[in-house]
Amino acid sequence: MGPATFPHDLVQAQRDWFAACEALAAPRPHATAALRRRLMRLSARAWGHPFWSSGRGRSPAARVELRRLVRSQQREGAGTP
Repeated sequence: MGPATFPHDLVQAQRDWFAACEALAAPRPHATAALRRRLMRLSARAWGHPFWSSGRGRSPAARVELRRLVRSQQREGAGTP
């Protein structure tokens, strides 16, 4: 499955989900209740996305590929090889 197969809004939701997780995992995070609520909303948005009921999204490997795609984009954006 290539990177172009995922809808932009689904990729963005996964990217935001990772960011919320990282913020929550930071030492002494602020507004943990708000971060947890944001994480729940993003989870619902990402995993309830219509893409998963399409033919391309039915495979469990598609969810793994989405996470890999977003992580690789984050590494490229941070300048890490």
